Amino acid sequence: MKSIQSRLSRRNFLLAAGAGSAAAAAALVTQKNSEVQPQDQGTVADTKGYRLTQHIRNYYRTAKV
Repeated sequence: MKSIQSRLSRRNFLLAAGAGSAAAAAALVTQKNSEVQPQDQGTVADTKGYRLTQHIRNYYRTAKV
């Protein structure tokens, strides 16, 4: 009976460690995103072509290898 209980406590520890690290990562991501400054809106003529927006920056940041 003790071996079953010790396995359960190991499982609970690993579950708590995984959940804690996920929460810490989420807090870190939201903290970085809150520091972003808004960009100038520009005119209609400026909207043609490629624009490096915050959405695209976030994609490039998460796609790094």
